[in-house]
Amino acid sequence: MQQLIGGWFEAWQAAERGRFVPWLPVFMGTGVLCYFALRAEPPYWLGITVALPAVGGVLLLRRCVVPRAAALALAAAAIGFSAAQFATARALPQAMLPTHAANLTGTVRSVEALPEGRRITLEAVLVDGETLQRWLRIRLKKGDEQAIATGDTVRLRALVRSPMPPAYPGAWDLQRDAWYSGQGGSGYALGPVERIAETPPSGPLRVVQRLREFIAQRISMVVPGAAGAVSITLLTGVTAGIPASDHDAFRASGLAHLLAVAGLHIGIVMGWTLAFARLVLAASEHASLHWPAKKLAALTALLAGGGYMVLTGMHVPIVRAFAMACLYTFAVLAGRRAISLRGLALAATVLMLIEPQEVPGVSFQMSFSAVLALISGYEALRPALRELHGSGSRLRRFASHLAALALTSALAGTASAPFGAYHFGRLQVYFVVANMVAVPLAALWVMPAGLIALLLMPFGLDWLAFVPMGWGADAILYVARTTAALPAATFDVPHMPSWGLAVTGLGIAWLGLWRSRWRLIGVPVLVLGLISPLLMRPADLMVSADARLIGVRVQDTVYLQSVSGASKFTRDAWLQYWAAGTPLPMPVDGEAANGAVACRKDACLLRPLAHAKAALLVRGASHPDGCRESSVIVSAEPARGLCPRPWPALVDRFTVWKNGATAIWLDGWRARILTDRAFRGDRPWVPPLPTPRERVAPPLQQAPTE
Repeated sequence: MQQLIGGWFEAWQAAERGRFVPWLPVFMGTGVLCYFALRAEPPYWLGITVALPAVGGVLLLRRCVVPRAAALALAAAAIGFSAAQFATARALPQAMLPTHAANLTGTVRSVEALPEGRRITLEAVLVDGETLQRWLRIRLKKGDEQAIATGDTVRLRALVRSPMPPAYPGAWDLQRDAWYSGQGGSGYALGPVERIAETPPSGPLRVVQRLREFIAQRISMVVPGAAGAVSITLLTGVTAGIPASDHDAFRASGLAHLLAVAGLHIGIVMGWTLAFARLVLAASEHASLHWPAKKLAALTALLAGGGYMVLTGMHVPIVRAFAMACLYTFAVLAGRRAISLRGLALAATVLMLIEPQEVPGVSFQMSFSAVLALISGYEALRPALRELHGSGSRLRRFASHLAALALTSALAGTASAPFGAYHFGRLQVYFVVANMVAVPLAALWVMPAGLIALLLMPFGLDWLAFVPMGWGADAILYVARTTAALPAATFDVPHMPSWGLAVTGLGIAWLGLWRSRWRLIGVPVLVLGLISPLLMRPADLMVSADARLIGVRVQDTVYLQSVSGASKFTRDAWLQYWAAGTPLPMPVDGEAANGAVACRKDACLLRPLAHAKAALLVRGASHPDGCRESSVIVSAEPARGLCPRPWPALVDRFTVWKNGATAIWLDGWRARILTDRAFRGDRPWVPPLPTPRERVAPPLQQAPTE
């Protein structure tokens, strides 16, 4: 038996030789996620204390395969944990913003065109004369045509606020994103902006930003409307100008990745540059015979890809793609295999060391899962594709190209779909067909025209290429809108718990990183992650962080009580969480959902589960009926003491002011309550517990004496 196991292990080790190294970024990402899952900030020495002995174990256990692999995994996880700790330590402190309108003075870092108006980013900001270390994003008033550009110093009066808290416990954390990006808040101008100093941009990044704005302005002059906004996105990475309806169409059709400038775009840029450089070198007999034409063309393409990365803002997906492109170029120069799992692992490792806070984000997860699926999928299906190509006749070549295009869309879209479903709550049905049409349009028409326009821009002839680029962008928009309008183009999916997403990611990694049949164990793991929403019961009630929005889910229908000023973002996040369609308003007086919602003018008795006690939604009554039947009181106003003792649990405006958005489960005779503050804990990006304002009595005035 021992010999049998030993023989199997040796055969498995030979088959999977070199496959453990790509697992190290998985363990590293696990360490990063463990850091962000904590409810309290760990000691600063924790990650390093674990990493150093683990690295020592790796060096000492060279001949022991299994213990050395375990030490490697622990070291990678500890390094990821430490990278996240260091990223938190180097972040700027939280910004304390005024609750009233304030006078802002700052330097313009960027200017973005919106469908209606403009938005500016300010740095080195003075708020009512006090310095703010973080940057602000301000939306200018509609119709404000003051000429401003990057580097200018401006002054305006605006209402600013801190980033929004999560819409519900466990939702997308905008405050954490802002903490690491250096953003202090956002707001809108109350009056026109005033330029008090026109300053040429200093520093390479500001020069690049001014160039991006100039390109966007040139495109807007030649290609108006949504097509121009899409063209601006492809060349500068700025998506703010695309109308919301077209954004929705790209998401519903599975073409949103065309707007998220990433690997596809930099691949197109480098591919065309490589082809053009080789064509130019081939035109010279001396260069063809005496120069390393292929290597020179690869270096030229890499320079073009790096320039495109800088021009489009150096976002996470394109940084990952450029890292892969560097590895590809170095492999070409060294005569090695260009695309491999080790290259992907190295790119992931570098990115996690530099920006570990991106690991919980949708861009990181979708981009790396898609590339992993493409590399491992083509590796497994390469014999079938070669057989389809056959002798290389025109028909077979066309069939193989068509199959490769469909396979690329299917692999990348399927691998990234679970992460998209987790973050956006929807799945696209026709994404393969839409990509088979739109991707060739972008690769063969739109992007080449944009590159030609950039080359013609110094001569003032860019319009010759921008006009056809706009035609191609219109064609892509037509594909997105038509696909989104098809019956059942998207369908809502239940919210996946965080552990389900982790299991899904493990299943994808297991299928993609192993080589032998051992990889098939990933199938049941993946299935478990995909069905995890069915194993989790969503909350029955939700209360927003300002109590302006209160919702209850009864079977597949959501009833909402909305007060003036309620957040549409929060509303949409709830509907995504509940996988619900159009919500219904809470009845003013009467019953709904077969008596599960029974309302009177002063209160509503909510009983989404027949076997559990109800929740009482109070609307201002001093002594509402239904206290004895309820396990929790919910109110948009302070409601303490409305019911006689023993009081039910209370969630009102005061409790959410302290603890954030609240989710409620009605279990039997009690209510299980989870607040956002309890879910996130005491972390640097979580605002401190608010304290009531002290009421200071006015000074007594002495009566005048005669």
